[in-house]
Amino acid sequence: MGFFDFLTEEIAIDLGTANTLIIHNDKVVVDSPSIVARDRISGKIIAVGKEANMMQGKTHENIKTIRPLKDGVIADFDASEKMLMMFIKNIPALKKKWFPPALRLVICIPSGITEVEMRAVKESAERVNGKEVYLIHEPMAAAIGIGLDIMQPKGNMIVDIGGGTTEIAVIALGGIVCDKSVKIAGDVFTNDIIYYMRTQHNLYVGESTAEAIKIEIGSATEDLQSPPDEKSVQGRDLLTGKPKQVQISYREIAKALDKSILRVEDAVMETLSQTPPELAADIYNTGIYLAGGGSMLRGLDRRLSQKTDLPVYIAEDPLRAVVRGTGIALKNLERYKSILIK
Repeated sequence: MGFFDFLTEEIAIDLGTANTLIIHNDKVVVDSPSIVARDRISGKIIAVGKEANMMQGKTHENIKTIRPLKDGVIADFDASEKMLMMFIKNIPALKKKWFPPALRLVICIPSGITEVEMRAVKESAERVNGKEVYLIHEPMAAAIGIGLDIMQPKGNMIVDIGGGTTEIAVIALGGIVCDKSVKIAGDVFTNDIIYYMRTQHNLYVGESTAEAIKIEIGSATEDLQSPPDEKSVQGRDLLTGKPKQVQISYREIAKALDKSILRVEDAVMETLSQTPPELAADIYNTGIYLAGGGSMLRGLDRRLSQKTDLPVYIAEDPLRAVVRGTGIALKNLERYKSILIK
C-alpha cells in the first residue's frame, strides 16, 4: 500500500437526508443541502446543493429538483451518486489534482438500515472512486463528534434528530446496546407546518417557506423563556387564490409540531425502558445528548428533560457533530476499527 498512500485522499462523509457534509484534512469542505436539479430533456444534472435548493418549488416542467435521500437512505441511486460525485469534485484540494485520486471513505448510515440499503451506500461510494469504504452508524459518529469516549464501559444516550430519521441509541464499550430509529425528524416537522398553515390559516406555503418558519420561530413548547418575534409568512390563499401574508407566533408552531414531538418522546422513553439496569444507572448520571439539526428546535431539550427527568445536553455544533465524529473515526482508523463496518 506504501506508494499508493501518497495518491489516496481520505474523506469523511455525512450523507444526510437534508444536508451532506464532507470533511477533508480536518476541515468541513462541503456543507450543502442534499438536493439536485435535473434537466428533464437531456437528463443532465444542472445544479446540486445550495443552487439546486434555491430552485426548489420554483421550477418549470423542464427542471426537476430531486432529493436523492429519503428517510436517511438512498431513494434515487443515480441522483445520489451524481450528487456525491459533484460534491467531491468541488473539494478545493482535490480540484488541483490532474487525475481523480483514489479515496479512502468513511460514510455514516442510520442505525435502522437494511442490508440492501447499506449496499446502495457502498456501491455509490465505490462508483465515485472509493477504494476503501467504511461505514459507521450515525449515533456512534454523533457520540464521537460530541466528544464522548465511547470505548469506556459506561453508558451514554444519544438522540440524533436529522432530516429523515431520529436515531436514538444507548452506547457502551464501542457498541450500540439498544437503539431505535424513527422516521420522524426535520422533514416531518416541516410537513406538519405546511399542514397547519393550510388547515388553520387557509394558506398554502411551500417546503422552503415552511423550513424557514421552522428555523426562525420553531418551538417544541408553548412557554419559552426567551420567545422569538412573530414572523410574517407569505403564500397562496386557498380560498381566493391570491397571494397573502399572515403573522405567525412560535406558539402556533409548537401546536403544529406537538404530535410529532410526542412520538419522538415516546421513542426515547421506549429506548430507556429497554436499557440494561447498569447502563440506566450510568445514564441517570450522564444524561441525554442531543445532536442533529432537529435538536436546535427551541425548548426541545427542556421538554425531553421534563419527560425523562434526566439532564439533556445539546452538542455545541449539532449540525456538524455527526460528520466531525466520522472525521475522527477516519483519522483513528486503527482505534475505531471495531465499530466501522467494512
